[in-house]
Amino acid sequence: MRALVASLVLCLYLIPGVGHAQFELGKQYVKLPPGAPTASGDKIEVREFFWYGCPHCYRLEPYLESWLKNIPSDVRFVRTPGVASRWLADARAFYTFEALGVTEQVHKDYFDSIHKKGQKLDNEPSLVQFLSAHGVDPEKARKAYNSFGVRTQVENAKQLNYRYAVESVPTITIDGKYKTDVSMAGGPNELLVLIDYLVEQSRQQRKRAANN
Repeated sequence: MRALVASLVLCLYLIPGVGHAQFELGKQYVKLPPGAPTASGDKIEVREFFWYGCPHCYRLEPYLESWLKNIPSDVRFVRTPGVASRWLADARAFYTFEALGVTEQVHKDYFDSIHKKGQKLDNEPSLVQFLSAHGVDPEKARKAYNSFGVRTQVENAKQLNYRYAVESVPTITIDGKYKTDVSMAGGPNELLVLIDYLVEQSRQQRKRAANN
């Protein structure tokens, strides 16, 4: 059903005039100040600011998973954890996953453990136990969790949250130029169409810049 609804919304977007009329700067999305950092090189960056404990982020996850199955070759998707004080344990968990190279393996299960199973995974012992259940050596998990690299990544995330003026999650940014969220877009399906629309805007801007 979700896929059908998304397809219908996308079809509306593809009808001449409908997509452009549907999205309005200042309403469905805002522009970011010039110089917002990206980490995607020559690819168009789509960045999600999220928190594992956020029910709205959890509900958005299946929609993003569906969108990622057909992500354009010139687009790179990046996750960045939110860094409000009570979110920091999960930010550290995310970068521990990254350091261990297991993010794609455990990302969904970590979300499910919190929201479906009601587990509290907000400290080192619980995180090590979670990772151990997913085949990660406990000593390697502890070493990654306490590493300088993970602490540095969390600090970098704080800077990104500040630079992008992230006030709530989930927040989506496109190519360091635009920012939106589910509420602004009008729903999760509409958000996916809006992301594609803003990716295309960024793509055309890059083409014009390359031709100048």
